[in-house]
Amino acid sequence: MARTEEGSGDGPHGTIAEAIRHHYGALTTTERKPAQTLLGSYPFAGLETVAKFAERAGVSGPTILRLVAKLGYSGYAEFQQELRDELQAQLQSPLTKRPDSGGEAAGRRPNFLESFGAAVTGNIQQTLDSVHQSEFDAVVELLADEKRPLYLLGGRFTGAVASYFYQHLHTLRPNAQLISGHESGWRNYLLDVGRRHVLVVFDIRRYQHDVIRFAEEAARRGATVVLFTDQWLSPVSGVARHMLTARVTVPSSWDSMIGMFLIVEALIARVSEKMWPTVKSRVEELDMMLNPPEGGNDE
Repeated sequence: MARTEEGSGDGPHGTIAEAIRHHYGALTTTERKPAQTLLGSYPFAGLETVAKFAERAGVSGPTILRLVAKLGYSGYAEFQQELRDELQAQLQSPLTKRPDSGGEAAGRRPNFLESFGAAVTGNIQQTLDSVHQSEFDAVVELLADEKRPLYLLGGRFTGAVASYFYQHLHTLRPNAQLISGHESGWRNYLLDVGRRHVLVVFDIRRYQHDVIRFAEEAARRGATVVLFTDQWLSPVSGVARHMLTARVTVPSSWDSMIGMFLIVEALIARVSEKMWPTVKSRVEELDMMLNPPEGGNDE
């Protein structure tokens, strides 16, 4: 059963990665092994032969085919074609993503703001559908643990989301740092990374090699990696303990961050609720520093 337009992640359950997470509860213990293997090396594990994929996952060939069938594909060839289409979508640049505007000249293009807004609204709903409550709650627990130092890192465009998140978390709790500037300066942060650290990473297509390298090294040193990514999954997914995906496609040469901001703002609200005594104390102290009593103790 072919799934329409899912090479671009626009089908009923989006990409194959999203379909795996959607169906995960219905998979057997054996079927979960190749599912996890694929998510850990996405999409490349699934582009191997059935025998090679099965060997990598430590299961039999028929298990791979059962997994493929449960995800809604008629065969392995169709499954692999979908992965190849997704890989092509991952690699698209702003030049190749430019939408066809031929209808505009002929007066057939709908109101742009309206159509763009409809796409963003769809992204918001699909982002909400893709985030599992258990995964969201697990990330809240990590962020609300004051004893666990936080690092936040984003790329060329996602750095703005990381910075926005940091500004809130730095107010809500101690021990939060934003990694910024040139990659050569990032290594200093790695010196202190250990098993108590949490690294929050933002990475969407076209995935940044410097961000990926930093996340992989932090994970090697024992840090818990939380990944915010798009429906095609950054390679950071291979080392991420937790992953939250957001829809990014809109009728534009550029991807949209609205879905990612939605998850971030929901996390800010939930962490603030969970840590309210600490948050209240910190905000009151901050307000006193920003707005000291007039006159002070002078007599």
